[in-house]
Amino acid sequence: LEEHPEGGYYRRVYASAEKIPGAGLPDRFGGKPRLFGSAVYYLVKGTRPSRLHRIKSDELWHFYAGSPLLLSLFPPEGEPQSRLLGPEPGRGHHFQWAVPHGWWFAAESEGDYSLCGCTVAPGFAFEDLDLARREELLASFPRHRNWIERLT
Repeated sequence: LEEHPEGGYYRRVYASAEKIPGAGLPDRFGGKPRLFGSAVYYLVKGTRPSRLHRIKSDELWHFYAGSPLLLSLFPPEGEPQSRLLGPEPGRGHHFQWAVPHGWWFAAESEGDYSLCGCTVAPGFAFEDLDLARREELLASFPRHRNWIERLT
């Protein structure tokens, strides 16, 4: 696995052979083509959460192994929320969770590590990754200071 700029470690395991032409995508993609879809393994260690970030595509998270994973979600409008991915639905865990495009989000392992998969459609491109800037988020959402400072 390789280090990811947002934190954690990843390996791309799927990239579609075909692309969607830029003209067929929403304006947020800047007229550039994207893969139909892509998927990665993503590992988060307990002491190193991913940084708060957002992407231009929807991202479906899948839990595979290790400790439960806490997804902290910050919609463009509204209150922050969280979802716990893990192996025990009876304890409130989800096996999968979809993060809508444009939402700020971060991932933290509840133990030593969490291994997940992330499926993105249209496919992930690093130019679509936006890492949160603490000062900008604090200016917009000052009452969520603790949450923002912990994940940026």
